[in-house]
Amino acid sequence: MSSNKIKNIQVELLSKQYYTLNKITFDYLMSSGTWVTQIRECYDRGDGAGILLYNKEKQTVILTKQFRMPTYMNDNKDGMLVEICAGMLDKDNPEACIIRETEEEVGYRLKNVKKVFEAYSSPGVMTEKMHFFVGEYSDDMKVNDGGGLVSEHEDIEVLELPFKKAVAMLNNGDIHDTRTIVLLQYAQIHKLLKS
Repeated sequence: MSSNKIKNIQVELLSKQYYTLNKITFDYLMSSGTWVTQIRECYDRGDGAGILLYNKEKQTVILTKQFRMPTYMNDNKDGMLVEICAGMLDKDNPEACIIRETEEEVGYRLKNVKKVFEAYSSPGVMTEKMHFFVGEYSDDMKVNDGGGLVSEHEDIEVLELPFKKAVAMLNNGDIHDTRTIVLLQYAQIHKLLKS
């Protein structure tokens, strides 16, 4: 990590409850040639992986629905969010992570997944980089009912939806999760299923 546009970086720990929140003070070289001091808060929660599960034969996708407190605090009336299956890497490689999370959250044991891209989630405030995958599933891959880990107090509803319904939810504003929007649009663009 090196840049000739940044110097005098000072990091102050603000919180280390669930994840790490730092206050970072640094000097930044503007395009005008002037050095300015800037202060930013940076939230480090680690990197994650997410997957859109799809079934070509049934023309379905698997999504999840769960409570998200930050969305509740920002005008999501019940705090529930429809999302792709996703989770934190927890020191795994992205592919191993998403295979593990798929089994824990939705109950399917995948053997093959395809990484389609990676992107920063909210680069103005978070360090998190998401690794995005797609993967085909079939009924014979189901090994449990999913729902998440009791030890992590997860309470995840598994939604198997016709792809056309998921796209309609996307188009009418019923899906508010950026990761899910991106992967549903990826599926449309790449014609993984019929929309």
